Amino acid sequence: MPRTLLPGSTIGILGGGQLGRMISLAGIAMGYRFITLDPTVQSPSSEVAKQIVAEYNDVDAAHELAQASDVITYEFENVDAGVAEMLVKQSYVPQGSTLLYTTQHRLREKRAIEAAGVPVAPYRVIDGMDSLQHAIEELGYPSVLKTVTGGYDGKGQVVIRNVDQLEASYTELAAHGRELVLEQFIPFQCEVSVITARSPNGEVKSFPISENIHINNILHLSIVPARISTQVQNEARRLAEAVATSMGAVGLLAVEMFVTEDGTLYVNELAPRPHNSGHYTMEACMTSQFEQHVRAICNLPLGDTTLLTPVVMVNVLGQHMESVVQRVGELDQVAFELGIVPKLHLYGKTESKHNRKMGHINLLCKDVQDGLEWVEQTNIWRL
Repeated sequence: MPRTLLPGSTIGILGGGQLGRMISLAGIAMGYRFITLDPTVQSPSSEVAKQIVAEYNDVDAAHELAQASDVITYEFENVDAGVAEMLVKQSYVPQGSTLLYTTQHRLREKRAIEAAGVPVAPYRVIDGMDSLQHAIEELGYPSVLKTVTGGYDGKGQVVIRNVDQLEASYTELAAHGRELVLEQFIPFQCEVSVITARSPNGEVKSFPISENIHINNILHLSIVPARISTQVQNEARRLAEAVATSMGAVGLLAVEMFVTEDGTLYVNELAPRPHNSGHYTMEACMTSQFEQHVRAICNLPLGDTTLLTPVVMVNVLGQHMESVVQRVGELDQVAFELGIVPKLHLYGKTESKHNRKMGHINLLCKDVQDGLEWVEQTNIWRL
């Protein structure tokens, strides 16, 4: 029987990064208390929640987290699935460990998506150079070779465009683990994502579809409403909810998809947690993705996901920080002329590094083109 955790309860989070911080901020406003487990001293969450400083595979630390928490969740999917499985036995983890185990491995993830009746790009399992050569003959060029574990923000993958790249690509990725996967390259018109929430009692709600633009495999912009047809948006939502229901997800599930020119959708990746492409919800929706995650894992009624205003989310990386912070102290004439309202969120990270996600800005606007124009005119993201 699903438990309902009311305000006043303590929520434990595996991970203390920016997602844990924003979950905590949303939950604190609702009356919940938070404790995190993270190996980084002064992690972003440490300013708003108690922190156990330990590695994710530290069984004793995980036991301490379980003892201090009424419910446990996780903020990113590369936490130790074995520890999560142990916590399921010792504490209340409504997300379980199965979904985490599945989404940590690209092949398990693809098979689970297919089991939900949802399409993925054609793929082949690669266990050596011979199988790679055979697979590339079947799937053709270009194709994308990926490690089955550990990849994010474009890491652990390479696009193979011709036969001359085969051996070098295999050697590079096989060094991280023998098992690889080759995916047929999808000539997509755009990339979109759907953030879907599901509670233990089976209630499901999705947020408006986000159109995503990446630079160097790192999310740069999320544009909402997505510039695709209503029919494609409805289908994207249907597919995401089918995956969440089939996999028995609890909490948030981010479903990333490719959209082809004819409107065909292919699911690319899953993330069983709040997602960068859902940050726009913090001001632009009736309920933020972070509040929704708290509601879902605590088995509260899910919040209204209605979009209140068009919005463009732009990521703030390490190389953008100085200019962004400087701009906060000045009158933003560009925003005034375009009629947009910038909302800055910084993550409290102690060190600013190139390409490190330091924060984001939600640009609330009458038309998404105005938000995109602000990004261009500030020149900050040309650095």
